[in-house]
Amino acid sequence: MAKTTESRFGKAVMEALAAQPAGEATIQTLIKWVPRYLTLTEEDRKRSPSRPNEEMWEQRIRNLKSHSTTPGNVIAEGYVEHVGRGRYRLTKAGRIHLGG
Repeated sequence: MAKTTESRFGKAVMEALAAQPAGEATIQTLIKWVPRYLTLTEEDRKRSPSRPNEEMWEQRIRNLKSHSTTPGNVIAEGYVEHVGRGRYRLTKAGRIHLGG
């Protein structure tokens, strides 16, 4: 099975943020919460070649900021904002996109 699409992965990140106080969370909190909103595929669960102690989906969370100008990225789309080192917040647009 292929890795989770960028849009589905981004939605899980937004759902995890929406469940946090003030819609804000650290990378570690996102790593803890994202699997509650997403069924990880075999591809998602493969070990990262550059970070052997992480699975590929965890690396995708860590790469949110570095891929923030890529179309489809939740930051690029305006749904999530980077608010400090390793911290993200769901934007008003992100809440609307989730339906509330």
